Amino acid sequence: MTARAATHPHSRLRSSAGTPIVGTVTRGTTNPNRLRRMDRWIAAAYGAELRRAADPVAVDLGYGAAPWTAVELLARLRAVAPRARVVGVEIEPARVAAARPYERDGLVFRHGGFEIPLSRSPSLIRAANVLRQYDEREVAAVWQRLCARLAPADPATGSRGGLLVEGTCDEIGRRHVWVALGPEGPRTVTFATRLGSLDRPSDLAERLPKALIHRNVPGEPVHAFLRDFDRAWRAAAPYASYGARQRWIRAVRELSADWPVTDGAGRWRQGEVTVRWEALAPRG
Repeated sequence: MTARAATHPHSRLRSSAGTPIVGTVTRGTTNPNRLRRMDRWIAAAYGAELRRAADPVAVDLGYGAAPWTAVELLARLRAVAPRARVVGVEIEPARVAAARPYERDGLVFRHGGFEIPLSRSPSLIRAANVLRQYDEREVAAVWQRLCARLAPADPATGSRGGLLVEGTCDEIGRRHVWVALGPEGPRTVTFATRLGSLDRPSDLAERLPKALIHRNVPGEPVHAFLRDFDRAWRAAAPYASYGARQRWIRAVRELSADWPVTDGAGRWRQGEVTVRWEALAPRG
């Protein structure tokens, strides 16, 4: 598929809103609880923004062959923002039809793609394992299109605007890396893992999002970051006697001396670390 096909309207299909659909069908692989790490991070990092919004709408973009991720997203968001609503958006009409029986208060499913077939700007767009199957050259245009659909910043309320969370995980959600973007563009990169499954932090390289996965080579910032993370992990080996969590916390604490880590021990305990996008952004 060319960059033009990914970022321009499909010539035949139209969304639930009657607009041309942008994008192509993905494999649709999905499993219950696959996105729990991403969801919990969103709830923790963005829950206050969702509570502040007058009508917090979240989009589960490209939820796949089954609606589980959208159902779970609604439950996890409502735990921190009771008025939150979720719209599952899929480019494959048969998947939308199969999901409709799962609609309930606060959850609907719509046919569409990167154009986001909503009449209003969403507070949140989650796009997990969607761009994995696209070309790296297409990512910037897709990000720009999705960020333009987010709710704008509102200085009067202190809102930074809507949030796009785009990333990749393994089939059962043990390892996950995502980029968080606002209306202005990318903000942070988060690495999250079930610590008991990890031999070394660079194991997460295979789950880097499309914007970074081909940049894990010498001379690129993400490669240097993972190299330094492995080094800190080795130095923290004595803490392994207290468990993988304590070793991870120690390693991240050491890593934060040289890299702009934005979160604290509360998130590190979950097997996470978040770094400013500018530190890992591709060169050239």
